[in-house]
Amino acid sequence: MITKLGVATAYVSDYDQALDFFIGKLGFELRSDVTMENGFRWLTVGPPASPQFQLNLTVPGPPMHDEATAAALRELMAKGALSAGAWNTDDCRKTFEEYSARGVEFIQEPAERPYGVEAVFRDDFGNWYSLNELNDKALDQKAMAEAFEPGGK
Repeated sequence: MITKLGVATAYVSDYDQALDFFIGKLGFELRSDVTMENGFRWLTVGPPASPQFQLNLTVPGPPMHDEATAAALRELMAKGALSAGAWNTDDCRKTFEEYSARGVEFIQEPAERPYGVEAVFRDDFGNWYSLNELNDKALDQKAMAEAFEPGGK
């Protein structure tokens, strides 16, 4: 039985720039930085509040991707078509202010949603992330279904 997500991946175009963004702007911690014998760099970061979670920062290319696949991933990144997930916060508006002051690009300011408060930002590579302050309805399937019905509450 799966018990939790341990590693997720975000595609980036430059490892050092990715470290600057995730550590410098978001306040993440370095989890691992190892270069394998085949040249693959295993670079992971994560939020201090989730010490067992790792976000793998991967530059598309060998040995994981052939050139056609790497080019397609770079094109999707450039279009801003990739989402690397949703991050939770205790205070979306405060985090929005802090991150905005650090130069994080928001494409949606904090807004009330049926599940709480949400803002959306991009990393330096075009990936977008939802930033969520969840409320007591967020995991209540019945309440969420009612909220998203036409004319919902």
